[in-house]
Amino acid sequence: MGNGYSSARGHRGLDLTDASPIENLAGVIEKHLDPFGVTTSILNAQAAWLTHPQELTRAMTALSGDIVALQTHVMRRAMGFESEDVVTPHEDDTRFADPVWKDSATWDIIKETYLAFTHRLEDMCYETPGLSDKDRRRAAFWFRKWLNAVAPTNFFWLNPVAMRKFVDSKGESLRTGMKYLMRDVQAKNVRMVEEDAFVVGKDLATTPGTVVFRNRMLELIHYAPTTDKVHKTPLVIVTPWINKYYILDLTAKKSMVRWLTDQGFSVFITSWKNPTAEMSNTTFDDYLRDGVDAVVRFVCELHKVPQVALAAYCIGGTLVSTYMAWANRHYGPKKMPVACWTLFTTLTDFSKPGDIEVFIDEGSIHSLEQSMAKKGYLDGSEMASSFRLLRSNSLIWHYFVNSYLYGEPLPAFDVLFWNMDTTRMPQAMHSYYLREMYLNNNLMKRDALTIAGEPIDLDRITQPLYAVTAEDDHIAPWRQCYRIRKYVNVAAQVRFVLSTSGHILGIVNPPVNPPKRSFWVGEPERNEHFEHWFDRAEQKPGSWWEDWVAWMRPKCGPMVAPLSPEAADYPALCPAPGTYVLEK
Repeated sequence: MGNGYSSARGHRGLDLTDASPIENLAGVIEKHLDPFGVTTSILNAQAAWLTHPQELTRAMTALSGDIVALQTHVMRRAMGFESEDVVTPHEDDTRFADPVWKDSATWDIIKETYLAFTHRLEDMCYETPGLSDKDRRRAAFWFRKWLNAVAPTNFFWLNPVAMRKFVDSKGESLRTGMKYLMRDVQAKNVRMVEEDAFVVGKDLATTPGTVVFRNRMLELIHYAPTTDKVHKTPLVIVTPWINKYYILDLTAKKSMVRWLTDQGFSVFITSWKNPTAEMSNTTFDDYLRDGVDAVVRFVCELHKVPQVALAAYCIGGTLVSTYMAWANRHYGPKKMPVACWTLFTTLTDFSKPGDIEVFIDEGSIHSLEQSMAKKGYLDGSEMASSFRLLRSNSLIWHYFVNSYLYGEPLPAFDVLFWNMDTTRMPQAMHSYYLREMYLNNNLMKRDALTIAGEPIDLDRITQPLYAVTAEDDHIAPWRQCYRIRKYVNVAAQVRFVLSTSGHILGIVNPPVNPPKRSFWVGEPERNEHFEHWFDRAEQKPGSWWEDWVAWMRPKCGPMVAPLSPEAADYPALCPAPGTYVLEK
């Protein structure tokens, strides 16, 4: 060229700025066959390594070091000598918990070979040069799923425990396992619990109460008081509509609502309708206006009080966060119908939502929208499968091995039964939620969303907030949940709790003696970093439920006579657990 420079495109007809053939192939496959990047994310990572030979050389050198250490370990074990493991299984990894994987040289070598290669290959995915952090995490996620699938424990001839059980039972374990396999093939699912293990209303969701309100979106249950007097301000709990409400009313010993009524609160809880194709056009606005706002206004009128205490869980918490911003603008500070509010494991900033981000990009959402357009909803089993993939070893392969290879019956575990009792997501609402919350992260942006006629600005929220998170939560990571402190108004009092355990058991955490769990609690400043908050937070043994109740009592007013279900004007529709919870 006349200016002395040449472009890559003009050099011998080659366009060096274009993607490589491998990248082009991966793009075509991802668009048409693999919108979630199950294989294409790994192909992209491989292509990136091939185009960075220096980094690949360093990675291969590190891998060769692992191989040398593994060979030394193999030789020592083969000759009968003790040898330290090259790679120690993570404390949460129970696949190799049986002593045979340590005591037998043969099985120890198989275990160590698998772990050494899988750990190094996963590390390589996270270190892939030339990819964004999100693409690296996506490749690592799906590669980890493939590696989990080929673990030696998943194959009969590579699982010494399965072979031992086969011999001890004279083949009965494998025969029973085949029966369980046929059962699950018919169900099109790897079961975690038998579908008839519990009966809702008989074994679960048994706290006495009455459905007092019903519309096309939900039923509202009011629990019968168990104390002579209750706090004047009632408590309304908004549950997630991804699952059924009774996670907060499992057995009597685990029931949050039963415990709250025993503490002198008038407790209400939402039970959402399981959407059908006829509800495909139901929007997020409908969930706010005909869901949260409708029950808040109803409870205020029923109790003849100006305000309620509001609590919400997971996606229900995201809805309530939106509602709080909406109500502060819609009603104004003098008529605001909520005195204080509580969030359980709730995201309001979706910039780093954890492993679930592998399902969140334009291609993935477009594919889901096409699927929903055919049915009018996202089926609950599809949602459940996505969440099970996040923890595939414990939620898929554990049951694969125990059921099919060991022939063991499924445990009757109430939380797993609830987890399998799935619900559907209406097309319009779910598409909006995925795009505006997860993909565009618009909830934390001032006035970026307009819902039910009002621009949404979390900074308008001034009411006291009690926010609970869980240390091992893989659905709503606690560090991301912590960011709610940054977005609500600086005048809002915020008490933040970090409980041990995960997304479910960190919340379904009743007080017991001796304590099973513990929690950290403190009141963060608006722009205080989570590490600084954690360093000064107070760690307490036991359940955060007692701390929460102590926080709510002064905000819920004096003790008064409870509503009487026997009163002539009491709006009893049917006994709890109602009808919507039983819909399949």
